[in-house]
Amino acid sequence: MSIPAGDNRRSPAEVAHETALGEISDVLLNLEHTLTRAKKALIRVRKSGGDNNIELALTELIADLERTHKRMMQDTYYAGDSLRLI
Repeated sequence: MSIPAGDNRRSPAEVAHETALGEISDVLLNLEHTLTRAKKALIRVRKSGGDNNIELALTELIADLERTHKRMMQDTYYAGDSLRLI
């Protein structure tokens, strides 16, 4: 069923897509907060002369979070109509 021009009602598919994008937005926001917090922790650990293993773990975590954030963006907002094969 098509919706006539000028009618601002959305189809169930459009509503579902918008809801899904809202969920993705929430996940990305949490990833960004976690990434910011991990970077702050790394700075503090380095300033305090912290443990080398903790620095390495935080550095690796930051890289993983950055990759995850980028992948999530590419797989959702920039994916278009293409289907991602795992």
